[in-house]
Amino acid sequence: MAIKIKLLIVDDHAVVRKGIQNLLEDEENIEIVGEASDGMEALEKVKNLKPTIVMLDLTMPKMSGFEVAKSISDRHPAVKSLIFSMHNNPEYMVTSVENGAMGYLLKDKSKEEILKALSSVSQGQKYFPPTVSAMIIDGLMAQRKQKTTPKLKNTSVFTKISKKEREILKYITEGMSSQEIAEKLSLSVRTVSNHRANILRKTDVKNTAELVRLAVE
Repeated sequence: MAIKIKLLIVDDHAVVRKGIQNLLEDEENIEIVGEASDGMEALEKVKNLKPTIVMLDLTMPKMSGFEVAKSISDRHPAVKSLIFSMHNNPEYMVTSVENGAMGYLLKDKSKEEILKALSSVSQGQKYFPPTVSAMIIDGLMAQRKQKTTPKLKNTSVFTKISKKEREILKYITEGMSSQEIAEKLSLSVRTVSNHRANILRKTDVKNTAELVRLAVE
């Protein structure tokens, strides 16, 4: 990589941040300028450190990765966001692009793949795992078609859901599974699943993918 990359690592797990630093610290063309453990801290450090790329987790306290990517895109257009997530979900990848991210990298990838992603994004090219590239294109095309038709639903439907359901919906849009949400909120998986079903019924959508899209809109 010929371009010097100033990298900010954002993840709520210290072991993940440390792992990335250890992996990349010997790379001459990469300078790790800082790290952050939540979305608000990330935005503050983007403003102060002016990184080239922000490697950004999706599920974090205070703000989701989607929200942080959108804010970076709006406020700091020269800074590029690379989503770094465990969720191999085309819907999340499409939503990431819509919120200004330049790429989406899975956490189980090799060092070589990480370097390839950073190189591509630093040069202004979008990066996605090769195995999902076709799905990404299909998803984006579907999104464009939707923009020529009425919205999926009116966002006022969210007034029908309870406070607890809103909390669960927030974690759903951040890509968390029912098991992860249950552990986060000290609930049973069955209770979370029931809340999921109620949210789908009250918002009148068919599946989680449509629910996430509606919530992001």
